[in-house]
Amino acid sequence: MANVILVGAQWGDEGKGKIIDVLTEQSEIVVRTQGGNNAGHTVFVGKDKYVLHLIPSGILRKDKVCVIGNGVVLDPVGLVKELDGLAKLGVTVTPDNLQISETAHVVFPWHRELDGARESRKGKDRIGTTKRGIGPTYGDKAARVGFRVIDLIHRERFPVRLQERLAENNEVIKALGGTPLDYDAILAEYTAAADRLRPFVTNTVVYLHEATRRGANILFEGAQGTFLDIDHGTYPYVTSSNTTAGGASTGSGVPPNRMDKVVGVMKAYTTRVGEGPLPTENAEISDLLHGMGREFGATTGRARRCGWFDAVATRHAAMVNGIDELAITNVDGLDSVKTIQVCVAYEVDGRRLKHLPSDCEILAACVPVYESFPGWQTPTDHITRWEDLPVNCRHYLLSIAQMTGARLTITSVGPAREQTMFL
Repeated sequence: MANVILVGAQWGDEGKGKIIDVLTEQSEIVVRTQGGNNAGHTVFVGKDKYVLHLIPSGILRKDKVCVIGNGVVLDPVGLVKELDGLAKLGVTVTPDNLQISETAHVVFPWHRELDGARESRKGKDRIGTTKRGIGPTYGDKAARVGFRVIDLIHRERFPVRLQERLAENNEVIKALGGTPLDYDAILAEYTAAADRLRPFVTNTVVYLHEATRRGANILFEGAQGTFLDIDHGTYPYVTSSNTTAGGASTGSGVPPNRMDKVVGVMKAYTTRVGEGPLPTENAEISDLLHGMGREFGATTGRARRCGWFDAVATRHAAMVNGIDELAITNVDGLDSVKTIQVCVAYEVDGRRLKHLPSDCEILAACVPVYESFPGWQTPTDHITRWEDLPVNCRHYLLSIAQMTGARLTITSVGPAREQTMFL
């Protein structure tokens, strides 16, 4: 399989966790390269459901090594809870199958306080953040005042630096009308988490370099999606990391010339969580999917906004990621639809656009130009072979892949491993 980068080709929640789980069978190592516990991957193994936030989905397969890379912002208390949750489900996690980068940055309670306070002050202009402190943590990283894991596990250094940073951030919290945080409580909680995580911490850049030299197959796991990328997304309604393919190199230390392929994951329709423009948003398809109990966030439980497939956006995603192959998920969500719409262009101010505008105000004003496809109106969730999918279904999937500009190689008709077809 070689070294594969897997990215979301939409606004996140494309079903990457399931595709990662399937592709992990052909990999030795799975690396998470960016984001924090604001993201979530849901994986079904048989009747068992696993919701992962920081730990790569590869942890659910035996004899695989999972890596939390340097580009991730890590909530150590949240990670310990995740480890405990996996243990209750019978998943064994040890330093033999999980490694944590010593240079990943650490999320603290003041990051969450600041995240929530800033979001509240924005009122109607809010971004829709999960308030997990991800943005402020990346902000500290860029400002060169952040804590790295290597600082967290340093028994002498950590208490001193914590006191310094907390004093400064408590002043900001008070200025925003909040209640100052308690030093002793944070020290105790984070010291306990550090003691628990210390055996997992290592120089993951060196580990991955040695793995590439011996020819190991590595899967780089993306969180969120292309249009939440801090540089290439629908700014400012984005996350605070590079969710596109380039982030896999900076977030892991594996150089671009060691990457072999980019796989983009997209739904057969479009969704997004939080605020910001979504040109193809449609109440009919939202009601349909929510009525089926689908499209609720794995991390927040929030109902996702839903719309028709946006080929303009996914073409842009294919361009900025260099997507070679596509995995299309949630096909069964459209099983009952008689006529399916696909956005092939935008119209705004009398102009027709075939490319995604960089200005969010312009994107919000865009009216989608649709092309209609006949639905298949029959269940597909039991089908295990591409050839057995309804003709209209195959035609639709191949058409949206062609519009995106990449080759369709995987189709998914449900959350389980066996509901996956390779072309």
